[in-house]
Amino acid sequence: MSGRTKIVATIGPASDSADVLGDLIDAGMDVVRLNLSHGGLGGHLERLARVRAVAAERGRPIAVLADLPGPKIRAGAFPEGGVALVAGAFVTLRPGDGPSDQSNITVPYPTLIDDLHVGSRVQLGDGAIAMRVTEVGEDAVVAQLETGGEANGRPGVHLSSETLRLPSPTAEDLVLAEAVAAAGVEFIAVSFVRAASDVEEVRAVVGSRAQLVAKIETTAAIDHLHEIIAASDVVMVARGDLGIDCPIEDVPHLQKRIIRHCVEAGVPVITATQMLESMITAPSPTRAEVSDVANAVFDGTDALMLSGETAIGHDPALVVRTMAAVAERAESEASYRQWANRLGRMQQLPHHERMSSIDPITAALTHAASQAAHDAGATAILCCTRSGRTARAMARFRPAARMIGLSPDPSVVRSMGLSWGVEPLEVDVYGTTDEMVWFAVETALRAALVAPGDTVLVLAGAPDPVRPRLAGAATDVLRIVRVE
Repeated sequence: MSGRTKIVATIGPASDSADVLGDLIDAGMDVVRLNLSHGGLGGHLERLARVRAVAAERGRPIAVLADLPGPKIRAGAFPEGGVALVAGAFVTLRPGDGPSDQSNITVPYPTLIDDLHVGSRVQLGDGAIAMRVTEVGEDAVVAQLETGGEANGRPGVHLSSETLRLPSPTAEDLVLAEAVAAAGVEFIAVSFVRAASDVEEVRAVVGSRAQLVAKIETTAAIDHLHEIIAASDVVMVARGDLGIDCPIEDVPHLQKRIIRHCVEAGVPVITATQMLESMITAPSPTRAEVSDVANAVFDGTDALMLSGETAIGHDPALVVRTMAAVAERAESEASYRQWANRLGRMQQLPHHERMSSIDPITAALTHAASQAAHDAGATAILCCTRSGRTARAMARFRPAARMIGLSPDPSVVRSMGLSWGVEPLEVDVYGTTDEMVWFAVETALRAALVAPGDTVLVLAGAPDPVRPRLAGAATDVLRIVRVE
């Protein structure tokens, strides 16, 4: 059994050929991320088709996550070759269009002056260039650079999420969401989420065609964390913008808090941004990056995400192999049994049901399966599911036994690739519980995921004889089976 923490890899110029995609799958990639902030929709749809073709050749169910751009303010273009912005210097920020230079930065944001006050912090690009407003005039503001750097092209301009008036999702986001949902992606990430209503606005467009990922990257999202988790199918700890909008020393603690709440609620969680950043150009990561990846595993994350490392890096497959090796080593010492015991105790609390996305029957039965697998020495837990919900509920307990997710829906099979430890398989639809259990074990046996003599657990929802393809029923069947 290979590593159980899943890997999301962003596809870009360095990795969108069929050959490199195949190498990424072989290296351990579970989910492809399409960053819709870069490139046109047509190019991304071509990548989606290429991913499907290569995954079919490799015999691996690879999910696709389309990441919406969200609201973005970009400064007017700096001169070719860039300019040096020096710490301590003063610059003028002016709303409107036009070029920027060393002393004047234009910002195409009409309410810039109204939204800033003396003491407001403004950051450029990835946050390395930061300035503090010292004066607000009628048509411009003056700010002093706290940290300097090289400004190139049209860097992003970051204002506090509490004052930013741009909507999220944007009108462009909703158009893109409809297009990628129609194309069949499994996940759509909503950028700059500030409230549960932002997620629901996208859901009103895509319906059940794709699962929604809420990117937690603002202080407002932290303030409404429980509501956002409840409204989302998946959550992403987007540490880049989170570290710009929040004090950077808070980010590690926020990461642990977000992951803990997501696992408790049965919502898969992705940890993202700068995980192996140095490998964009270097053949090996820094020691700090290795520790960062391992600590995210110790925190309990379902998945780890690579961005520029695989999109523009010099060896995308090497990056995935490195991350997989670090994650698997960390898993060997993670305290998953203690986590399962803690989660079992939490389910007894009166407020837990309100916080969880798992229905009470499924929650109870997966808790029982976690304990039964441990007591019976089960080698595998087979989760028969039409929607993926059973597998996600079981994954909360991080069992030592192998977890196999079986579904008749190919999209659900692919989407289970984002849940911790779940190995997805496609099966037929069966009319009775006995058939479902028998064929689940047979399918896992043929795939060499279980062996004769193994003790396995089978979780399922009893089929509806009238509507056998009905999704969403509670998990109400637990069988312990000896594989013959």
